[in-house]
Amino acid sequence: MTNNIILAGVGGQGILSIAATIGMAAVKGNLFIKQSEVHGMSQRGGAVQSHLRISDKPIASDLIPMGKADIILSVEPMESLRYVPFLSENGWIVTNTSPFINIENYPELEKVLETIKTRKNHIAIDADKIAKNLGSARSSNIVMLGAASPFLDVPFGDLEEGIRQIFENKGEETVNKNLEALRLGRKFSQENK
Repeated sequence: MTNNIILAGVGGQGILSIAATIGMAAVKGNLFIKQSEVHGMSQRGGAVQSHLRISDKPIASDLIPMGKADIILSVEPMESLRYVPFLSENGWIVTNTSPFINIENYPELEKVLETIKTRKNHIAIDADKIAKNLGSARSSNIVMLGAASPFLDVPFGDLEEGIRQIFENKGEETVNKNLEALRLGRKFSQENK
């Protein structure tokens, strides 16, 4: 079992929280994990991405080769397109449909989403809307993690435990909001895959 995951977005969207949660879940399951991060101009809304590899066997490299990613989990739709060459033939794109427009020539959103939908395996979810409806706009990244969870080789309960550990110092209400965000994202994917 190996999961090659590319996490993509822009600075401030919570990519590193997603990576930390998956990492904690993998460790809980006694799995091997390797991660590389590129922060870019993260404080100015620049691209942020992380390669995350999880396996039940030792992992030699933290970088995912072209055509070998099982999942592109993107909290920004245009950023998901940047990594399509890494996606395996049967890999999944799981992307937020809410754009973070940080450039003047951002492409037309409908065209971006149409391109994503040409992939056989895709989930396009308005994570921002779900998080706002939950009363926790900042948890859209966790909605995205939930949406990707059916395609991860880690038990969902371990992801929930990772959420508890990551957010426990922010209080029970924050933990519960993020757990609900995780569950709502998962529910969306299960109903729309």
